Parts: sequence; structure tokens; C-alpha cells
Amino acid sequence: MSAPDGSPVGAERSIGQLFAKATTEMSALVHDEIALAKAQLRRDVKRGATSGGAFMAAGLLLLFSLPMLNFALAYGIRTWSHWNLAICFLLSFAANVLVAVLLVLIGVVFAKKAKKGRGPQKVAASMKQTAGVLQNAKPHPRPERPELPADRAPEAIEPVARSSS
Repeated sequence: MSAPDGSPVGAERSIGQLFAKATTEMSALVHDEIALAKAQLRRDVKRGATSGGAFMAAGLLLLFSLPMLNFALAYGIRTWSHWNLAICFLLSFAANVLVAVLLVLIGVVFAKKAKKGRGPQKVAASMKQTAGVLQNAKPHPRPERPELPADRAPEAIEPVARSSS
């Protein structure tokens, strides 16, 4: 029978084994925190890209739709209201500007979310906190164990095979 780390049950691990285990676990913790920082950075980049896409869509909308939308809307207003054609074109332009402003507002919202998301900074602070705790950690003193007779020492005990049935 053995412990989860592979050492025999009842056997004490040496300081070297404990240190190796602690180093392995600390390395795994650092790797996990780096993976977390990468995931949070990916999320922030995705939000920034969404924001840039909204700004780009607003610009393209104004660029490509203004002529066609202005003519269609202006002549539609003229047919419906019989107002002067110049006023109808101004109203058409105002409608396009309103849609562009809405797209810019969407872009601003996503830009603020991307700026607010401080994932890598949170992970870096967590890593510094973990390192600070480990620097101040001191081993617990172990109580003195009485000497065992030679026939009762862990080296003298033979392992016994146990049946599972």
C-alpha cells in the first residue's frame, strides 16, 4: 500500500522530497496563473476588437450609405410632405448622423469594458501575493519522536500483501 505520492505508508518523506514536491506545486501554480492571464488578455483583446469593429462599421456606414440613403430619404420626405427639397436632404443627412452616433456609442461601451478588464494585472497581483506568503513561510517545528526499538523501525517492517477479496 502506498500514499498518493507513491511513498510507502508510514514512511516519512525527507526534506528534499518535500522541497521537490513544493517546487513542483509552485511551478504548476505559476503555469496556471500564466494561463489565466493569457485567457483574460484574450478576452480583453476580443472586446477591443469588437469596439474597433463597431467604430469601423460606423465609418463605413457613413461613407457608403450617405449618397443612396440621402437621395431615397430626401425624395421620400418630399413626396410625403411637399417640403422644399433642400430641407428634405438635410433631414436625410440628420438620420444618417443619428445612426452613426448610435454605433459610436456602442463602440465606446465596448472600449470602456476592454479598458476596465484588468485581467493580467489581477493575476500579477495574485502572483506577487503568493510569492510574499511563500517568502514569509516558516516550517513548523516537529516534535521529537522517541527512538523505536530496532525490530520496530520502519526499515525492519516487511510489507504485507493484502487481498482485496
